[in-house]
Amino acid sequence: MPKGAMPVLVGVGQVTDHWDGTAGPHGAPSPNSLCVSASQIALDDAGIAASEIDTLAVVRIFEDSVPGDRHPHGHNTNLPGTIARDISAKPDRAIYAAVGGQSPQQLANEMAARIHAGEIECALVTGSEANKASKAARKHGVEINWADSADLEIEDRGMGEMLLSRPEIKHGIIAPAYFYALFENAMAARDGQTRSERRAEMSDLFAKFAAVAASNPKSQFDTTSFDAAFLATPSKANYPFADPFLKWHIAQDAVNQSGAFIIMSEDKADALGIGADKRVYLHGSGEASDDFISERPVLDGSWAMETAINRALTQARTTPDAIGAFDLYSCFPCAVFSSMAVLGIDHKIEKRPLTLTGGLPFFGGPGNNYSMHGIVSMTDWVRNNPGEQGLVLANGGWMTKEAVGIWSTEKPDAFSPVEPMAKPSEKTPLVEAAEAGVIETYTVTYGKDGPMSGIIFARTESGERFIAAASPDAMPRLLDEESPVGLKVSVTHADERNTFMFA
Repeated sequence: MPKGAMPVLVGVGQVTDHWDGTAGPHGAPSPNSLCVSASQIALDDAGIAASEIDTLAVVRIFEDSVPGDRHPHGHNTNLPGTIARDISAKPDRAIYAAVGGQSPQQLANEMAARIHAGEIECALVTGSEANKASKAARKHGVEINWADSADLEIEDRGMGEMLLSRPEIKHGIIAPAYFYALFENAMAARDGQTRSERRAEMSDLFAKFAAVAASNPKSQFDTTSFDAAFLATPSKANYPFADPFLKWHIAQDAVNQSGAFIIMSEDKADALGIGADKRVYLHGSGEASDDFISERPVLDGSWAMETAINRALTQARTTPDAIGAFDLYSCFPCAVFSSMAVLGIDHKIEKRPLTLTGGLPFFGGPGNNYSMHGIVSMTDWVRNNPGEQGLVLANGGWMTKEAVGIWSTEKPDAFSPVEPMAKPSEKTPLVEAAEAGVIETYTVTYGKDGPMSGIIFARTESGERFIAAASPDAMPRLLDEESPVGLKVSVTHADERNTFMFA
């Protein structure tokens, strides 16, 4: 395999399965079966046999992404191996990726770079989630069995770096929605918005995503009635989860979805007779990762997104104005607002697609694998719009790990491998205990019986940050229409936990 080869994406596939357990176990999907189906579609799209694959990379599923997580339907201990077995592939190497929604684009960047370096020649990248099937089977008492294994040797990249700090955990910041709510309310405060005004802003944006999902036959959910008014209004079907988010502002993981793509050297594509109409090129890529959220200097945007997007644009020698379509990661509204800010996009007037799928709350949020569908959908889009460029943004953690790819059917003059992942050089000091401060951002979390807890980030007079939980007396003010950001608080400390009251 010569060095300097041009990588080219030649095949894609995706699957959405609506099995819900009501008719018994027949036809129940598994993570393995979904990956096999999507992989076979990608192979057929490229017009090649699985025997051509020398590298298989699989995005990590939910059940293998949480330490000690249970496997209620049995554990597939070698998912790459069983996929390879079931598509009759015999790869020389197999990878089980680390945790993170950046994985699909990051693996695309990696495989392209390894092809260019002469290390590999043809890679299949796939991933899936079958959370809908798992939840449905348990709800209806249906027995399904996912237990499996294979002898293929794999490179298991494990859980990756820790995304939560001890102080964050001690104050109850443990769910993705809680982290993202802190970003969202920081943006609302910056823009002078009340709770209702922020929900209206988020809902106006996401109504456009829901409309795309409603017209996408691969969507997991029926969102035909999801207009901005529905999305902005608390209801039984759209209940509060973490202020300012209601249910449908949040990525929905109850999906049976999978995707796959094949990327190879152009020399191999030539040898296999793959037509020019199938070929899609990676023009630019960028990657960046950030610190714990409580250590980030800026909370109303994402340094990692800005860095990864700009690296990809620079490498592709293009500008945001020259991009024809986007698939912006949309786990929560603030993730889209952050990337639009970097790209100079105003969704109120923008005519270009900001999502090709419909986004994680509406198309579906298959764990670490959503952006696989973004890449598959972008491949379809650029094939139908020859010469146009499309940008895919993949996000992991809480705007923690970012991977970007710019794709086009037009062959670039040369290929540049992705740069090593960028890391921030500045941190905000976090103090364990404080006596007083000013609120920087906040959220209120909800349970079945209503508001459950309040959490703030605040700054001391000297500029250090601290985390605090709300005392019972402080909760009513956090629920007011007007933002509490900028208000003074007094703090007590015990057992590694700060508790605040309004001063």
